[in-house]
Amino acid sequence: MNIGVPREIKPQERRVALTPDAVGDLTASGHDVFVEAGAGAGSAFPDAEYATAGAKILDSADEVWGQSELVCKVKEPVVPEFDRMQRGQALFTYLHLAASRPCTDGLLARGVTAIAYETVRGATGGLPLLAPMSEVAGRLASQVGAEALRTGADSRGMLLGGVPGTPPAKVVIIGAGVSGVAALQIALGLRADVTILDRDLDKLRQIDLRFGNQVTTLASTATTLEREVLAADLVIGAVLVAGARAPKLVTNSLVARMKRGSVLVDIAIDQGGCFEDSRPTTHEQPTFRVHDSVFYCVANMPGSVPNTATNALTNATLPYVRQLADKGWRAALRADDGLAEGLATWDGQLVSAPVGAAHGIATVPLATALA
Repeated sequence: MNIGVPREIKPQERRVALTPDAVGDLTASGHDVFVEAGAGAGSAFPDAEYATAGAKILDSADEVWGQSELVCKVKEPVVPEFDRMQRGQALFTYLHLAASRPCTDGLLARGVTAIAYETVRGATGGLPLLAPMSEVAGRLASQVGAEALRTGADSRGMLLGGVPGTPPAKVVIIGAGVSGVAALQIALGLRADVTILDRDLDKLRQIDLRFGNQVTTLASTATTLEREVLAADLVIGAVLVAGARAPKLVTNSLVARMKRGSVLVDIAIDQGGCFEDSRPTTHEQPTFRVHDSVFYCVANMPGSVPNTATNALTNATLPYVRQLADKGWRAALRADDGLAEGLATWDGQLVSAPVGAAHGIATVPLATALA
């Protein structure tokens, strides 16, 4: 199969879909891999390494998209890429379509077979292609939150862990999934006072068994969440509803009552954000103020550590890329129910029910696409 790896063009996105080692694995299996010149530069993978691995380096994105049956990316297509997509072409990437009607419409208009990393299910029911980036984003969340608490004229001027004789910052994490636990690990390592909320008591039990009395675990209710957010110096939103928009859990009126200089980091921003006032920001301008609080809502947080993130992502995606390349997308999805859950659009029709619900678009059954 012809596999394409274009350069990411979303602002400040320096990750790349495949490492040179992954390309070598695919070319050794007889596949042709087309890599756009400079695609890996931001992740410290020069063109020469891809060429040594057997890739064909092409000068332009138009060439890569034009010659590829399967296109592997990191982030969802943006407007300049819409016209490069071809009917029947398979696209494998993060999509987060429930938060983006324009991208949904673009894929449907061009008849692309789009498979979303974030909704592929593993054998145990988890989200194996979302997990590595959730880990990166979670670990970054505590670090960027600590920095925002420390710097700026109107910041709280706090060291996250304090020093003897002073209190540590209170960190409240909403959501005990992969990103929430990753944020918890770093916050604890920095010696903060950490509370984590979730409605899933089994997840809270696992955290209690792992961390004991180092962390406070609370069952999330509206009253509990309000009380903890008002007491917090740093709030990290780490909620996820796979494939759907994130619920809005922290309202504008609640933020208005928070401590002056408090910080809110929204890991769920790719899915629309879990704070009412969240809006996507960039690495160049990562924060904005709401009332007396600071919001950090960078929509591609792992892009700030592209080498780590690219390696982690490729480790997870490569087995699925092999399946798609060896069997073709339809046979691969028929053979793997978990991979089939990633199918979002096909032949101009929407397959993902959560995306359909978010945008009011009719969907077709998965079985229809795979027939």
